Amino acid sequence: MEKAKILVIDDEKLLRWSLQQNLSKEGFNVITAEKGSEGLEMFLEEQPDITLLDVHLPDISGIHVLESIKKENKDAIIIMVTAFGDIQTAVKTIKIGAYDFVEKPFNMDKLKILIAKAVETVSLRKEVSQFRSQLSKKYGFNNIIGKSEQMQKIYDLLRKVAKSDATTVLLQGESGTGKDLVAKVIHYESSRAEKPFMDINCTALPETLIESELFGFEKGAFTDAKQMKKGLFELSDGGTIFLDEIADMKLSTQAKLLKVIENKTFKRIGGIKDITVDLRIIAATNKNLVEEVKKENFREDLYYRLKVIPIVLPSLRDRRDDIPLLVKHFIDEFNREFKKNVSGTSKDTEKAFMSYPWPGNIRELRNVIERAMILENEDFILPEHLPLELSTFEKMDKESVGAPIKIPPGGLDIEKVEKELIKQALDQVKWNQTRAARLLNLTRDALRYRMQKFGFLPEKT
Repeated sequence: MEKAKILVIDDEKLLRWSLQQNLSKEGFNVITAEKGSEGLEMFLEEQPDITLLDVHLPDISGIHVLESIKKENKDAIIIMVTAFGDIQTAVKTIKIGAYDFVEKPFNMDKLKILIAKAVETVSLRKEVSQFRSQLSKKYGFNNIIGKSEQMQKIYDLLRKVAKSDATTVLLQGESGTGKDLVAKVIHYESSRAEKPFMDINCTALPETLIESELFGFEKGAFTDAKQMKKGLFELSDGGTIFLDEIADMKLSTQAKLLKVIENKTFKRIGGIKDITVDLRIIAATNKNLVEEVKKENFREDLYYRLKVIPIVLPSLRDRRDDIPLLVKHFIDEFNREFKKNVSGTSKDTEKAFMSYPWPGNIRELRNVIERAMILENEDFILPEHLPLELSTFEKMDKESVGAPIKIPPGGLDIEKVEKELIKQALDQVKWNQTRAARLLNLTRDALRYRMQKFGFLPEKT
């Protein structure tokens, strides 16, 4: 930390001189003021790290100066100087926001120790402020890349959500579409940015652990509970908790989550005391929650409580216009990280990127570029730098489109051909009907009609 600046506001000339001499020898930059009004002006102009403020001043009271400074800078560190035995006044200043107080006549060595602790606090606050600034920059709106119509609508919605008091947000979309990034953007662009952001993957934790992670537990609640532990809900108070893969949460935990959302209270495991929290809960899933509700894998009441503000993130193949922007963004990112100077992609690579269906979405695209830039040293990313399935996809795609279907001499059964094509399309996309319909250039209703026709769906009743 740079040399700390200390402002002394006191009407005793000898005391001001003594503090300036002693503290300057300790390496501090000391400035002084005789009156409260003068000291307030110097504080606003000099922005000192620490202020030593006398309670009794000739023009205005030190308490008034303290209140004025705190209005300007709530984090200002102010040590009050009080007359001996004036404890009531000292306590009042602490309630207003003073860091600590010393009584006249004070011991210089003790004062130096107190100032040293205050300097550590200043240093820590600056580090925290810098860290938060870096997080805000890393997870700001500028890190969501895309100019497509779909993404412009997402931007507008995210700005409204971030500024709102909405306490539940539901993010939906395929794996790799950026749900985790969007959750962080909502948090760091909101008034909750200075509070914690807790990220928990409901799939990664065993069922036996997820409740204790979310709600915490009391000492002795179970065999290994040697001491009380606060859960993520409690630790996130005032901030945001991100529940990724919410559809994988067991039903009993879903019921407790619903209570937290509705009542803002919960109990630690083994506890009897209600704990109140102020949270924004962002839930995310790549599953169809409507289908999960029908299968009784997900509570209907929780689904409707979460989807107050639903945000559906489009797949990368549905926003192909954004691929060149994303490619440039990732190349720039890895140029900085790997200290390289890759200029971009070749035309053939760009064509491959634009034609590939990107089942892994943005995450897959990022991984492909990272791999190429780690392993290769060319100025441009070439097709031979890409994974086999991507570099050969365009060729296979052209061949499959260009090759006519030849009828064998003995003829064929068109119904069997259609049935086989429907099955191949469904198998290729793991029976996702929307994606299968897109592969076959059909509407979803047309695909479902054929699926019913060939026995892939139960008959309508």
